[in-house]
Amino acid sequence: MQSQVFNKVIGTSAFEKLSKNDASQTSQVGDTNQVDKGTISKMCAKTQEAYTDALQSCIICNSCRYCEGLCAVFPAMEKKREFNLQDIDYLANLCHQCSECFYDCQYAPPHEFNVSIPQQFATIRQESYKKYAFLRHLSVAFEKNALISGIVLLVLLFLGFCLASAFEPSASVAASGVGGEVASAAKKGDFFAVIPYGYMVGIFMIVGCFSFVALAIGFVRFGRAIELKKPPLEVITQSLKDTLSLRYLGGHKSEGCTYPNALRSNARRIYHHLTAYGFLFCFIATNLGAIWMHFLGLNAPYDITQAPKIFGLVGGIMLCVGTLGLLFIKLEADDEIKDSQSVGMDYVLIVILFLSSFSGLCLMVSKQSLLLAYMLYFHLSTVLAFFVMMPYSKFVHIFYRFIALLKYNTDEYEMEHK
Repeated sequence: MQSQVFNKVIGTSAFEKLSKNDASQTSQVGDTNQVDKGTISKMCAKTQEAYTDALQSCIICNSCRYCEGLCAVFPAMEKKREFNLQDIDYLANLCHQCSECFYDCQYAPPHEFNVSIPQQFATIRQESYKKYAFLRHLSVAFEKNALISGIVLLVLLFLGFCLASAFEPSASVAASGVGGEVASAAKKGDFFAVIPYGYMVGIFMIVGCFSFVALAIGFVRFGRAIELKKPPLEVITQSLKDTLSLRYLGGHKSEGCTYPNALRSNARRIYHHLTAYGFLFCFIATNLGAIWMHFLGLNAPYDITQAPKIFGLVGGIMLCVGTLGLLFIKLEADDEIKDSQSVGMDYVLIVILFLSSFSGLCLMVSKQSLLLAYMLYFHLSTVLAFFVMMPYSKFVHIFYRFIALLKYNTDEYEMEHK
């Protein structure tokens, strides 16, 4: 419906326009984009529709310009007269889905132009994560049944740890018996008597290296596709500041964004901060524990007054509160501003992060009980599941958004210093 009405007004099929622009872009940049050598015509019908709708909305927004002061998306959009696939990917990842443009737009549904930038760009973002991902077939597999895939992966990992312990007497509560060596170690909170240190490090080193390499490949592909130039240091600093402060979720005069509905609120920004910095604190706690163990000879478990435990406790609480808050507002969000096809990936990431932080906090409580072994298996399963899914989940949006902001700030810097 949107395409038919739009084509009557514009006179050219948006699909044909985007195909021509993308073909022209491909011939100009040669083989720099290893992911998207073809045109939109090679995409499936659903993806074609997503990009076509996004293009039509961009052309209408570029003509209207009512929302140009809301965020970085519209000034970036105004620099373009025509759009190709990479431009749409860039603008979609620059969008923070604050949704203020939707509630301000005179062409938003039920208008027949059906301009819905937050929803349409959410769809494009999900497509871009798949398009630039390393081993894209894994990304597609996770996306199709995201929540089920996450649960199955978590259960399989947990059962794997339990079965491995059954065949490893030195790490088995079952083999040792209630009064055995591991049961005694569990009462003392000795994690490495439950799972040997070498096993734990080996598993996470393999999975962690794969995940970070896959992430890096995706970011490089995305940066090349949107033709990111080498930015000066001050632009990198500004982009980091914009990313870490969630500048474009602040709304007008830091009153908050219109999410999950038309009422302004800073809740989403606050929950994002709690989740992001809670994750960072937990990451710091893990690394502090490794440093203390290898360089100071101090093994876990640590006292509540020691730095690894403080960072882990504070970070775990922040992560629990942040993920629960994000889950709640996503469930409450208006249907017109969210992409129903990508919510599964959103939910599975939030659930896995919550379970990993909650199980970590439970470990502190159960450290002197026989539950420690199974709680440790579950906690490690959630963390391992997170690392396996990380390159193919919503987690990548942090880095894609940073790259998009880096391009935006670089373009602004070049205009100011011409």
